Amino acid sequence: MTCGIFITGTDTGVGKTFVSCSLAALLRDLGYRVGVMKPVETGCSQRNGELFPDDAVRLKQASGCDEPMEKICPYRFAEPLAPSIAAERGGERIDIDHLLQVYHEISSGHDVTLVEGAGGLMVPLLPSFTYADFARTAKLPLIVVAANRLGAINHLMLTLEHAQCKGLSVIGYVLNCATEQISLASDTNREVLANLTGVPCLTELPFAPTANSEGLFPAQQFEKEFALRLIEPFLLNIKQN
Repeated sequence: MTCGIFITGTDTGVGKTFVSCSLAALLRDLGYRVGVMKPVETGCSQRNGELFPDDAVRLKQASGCDEPMEKICPYRFAEPLAPSIAAERGGERIDIDHLLQVYHEISSGHDVTLVEGAGGLMVPLLPSFTYADFARTAKLPLIVVAANRLGAINHLMLTLEHAQCKGLSVIGYVLNCATEQISLASDTNREVLANLTGVPCLTELPFAPTANSEGLFPAQQFEKEFALRLIEPFLLNIKQN
């Protein structure tokens, strides 16, 4: 039996890829076959005449997933825009059925598959189809990454409320210090959020310079930081089947 987890954020630049890669590396270190997918990556640079999906490449390296990049990241666009607009301006249309098919192909060969979104839940893949709709259609529970700074409370609560409105299951959220600037807000956000929502905080991560040379937390350290027990119900089902 396999499982999948959709990793979203409260905004762009909050550390989704950092968290996704760190979790992928940890699960790999624990002996799970880890699949990864970045359905659409925008803002890709040109390398050797091709668009290079930096986030997707990092996911592949961290997880050890041997799927080809065409599956891990089916759609790539140069302009740093929402996928629906980037696709339109690039003369393409994102095929949701194709994305779902690719996800099922990847997940069928792995114990757990981490799917990383772009921006937040309400970012559109099509003019009227968002990442929240994709997660719901693929039946993926969420991990939400929020930048631990002033404004995080409102952004996170709105994301959790939208997830509930869409009927999505939320495993928990991650507070990530996306910059080295520490503020009173970052020191108090976790306590405030604990009184506002029953959704658990999976971890509160310090600024990225504590990461290793691969740009992620060493597996042993991340295991200590991350509340892995909260996704163990999914992993237990894998081990029992």
